[in-house]
Amino acid sequence: MDSIKLFLKEHVGYVIFDILLVLFILLLYWLDGFRNIDTAIYSIIISLILTVTFLCTRYIMRRSFYNKILQLPHSMEDALQKNAKTPANIAAEEYIHELYKIYELEAQALYAQQNRHLQFMNQWVHQMKTPISVLELLLQEDGELDKVSVQEEVDRLKHGLETVLMNARLDTFEEDMKIEQVALRPLVSSIVNENKRLFITNHVYPNIDIAEDCIVPTDPKWMKFIIGQFITNAVKYTFEDGKKLYLSAEVNDTQIILTIRDEGIGIPPSDLKRVTKAFFTGENGRKTAESTGMGLYLAKEVCDKLGHQLEIDSEVGRGTTIRVHFQHS
Repeated sequence: MDSIKLFLKEHVGYVIFDILLVLFILLLYWLDGFRNIDTAIYSIIISLILTVTFLCTRYIMRRSFYNKILQLPHSMEDALQKNAKTPANIAAEEYIHELYKIYELEAQALYAQQNRHLQFMNQWVHQMKTPISVLELLLQEDGELDKVSVQEEVDRLKHGLETVLMNARLDTFEEDMKIEQVALRPLVSSIVNENKRLFITNHVYPNIDIAEDCIVPTDPKWMKFIIGQFITNAVKYTFEDGKKLYLSAEVNDTQIILTIRDEGIGIPPSDLKRVTKAFFTGENGRKTAESTGMGLYLAKEVCDKLGHQLEIDSEVGRGTTIRVHFQHS
């Protein structure tokens, strides 16, 4: 019954138009001098029969579609049913199916994003327990507090907090992005100075070779985070004393290339293609308890959003080279 009501509501305009059309034709007959009442009645009956036949046939063809859309769906898969027989309804079903595919892709992306956040937070909370435990032990020791050790653990906490904040902001990156003309050498120098305790502790020495007039179009806040990740990784995986970290910039006709090259342990070829995947720690990650597998992933995501090309080359035992390509301003 509901399907009949829906059908009549959809076709009430057609019925009214058909009635007006019959009356108009009869009016023309009357104005033309034909006054035969039997002819008028016959015309009305024939018109009524044809209209009712057409509407009944149309309803039979569309009934299954009406029944489908009048029933409350129990799952999203109900949208994939095919009950239409008329071209318009078939097109409507195909449109709904395409919408379902888009919804499914968006839902999968949202689920993956939520799962990534949850997994990252679980790993991060677990890792932050280590510096907190060390701080507690330092506070429990008798005698003078070792400020250097305290500062090292505080730096680890700060680095972890910065990483989790940047991971959270990545979802609203476009709202937080601000492209500026940035002098590359002062930016790199400030990041190196912020990490000087890390360099001193690991006996690694930075070497900056970037021209003062080297200007790149980028977001300074996000770029600072990216370079900080590269420097942290480079120092963390350099286990021998006296090694250097080279930071340089090359200018050509179309690009400015920032290169960060370390003399660390390098990345195995089997891991090199996957180091920018979320949570991938690889063979090197198992050598340190601090690896989350998120640093290079976030760096790659940010570079893609900023329009900077990221390249990573490495050779086991000789070190890793990271290049960031900036377009000329």
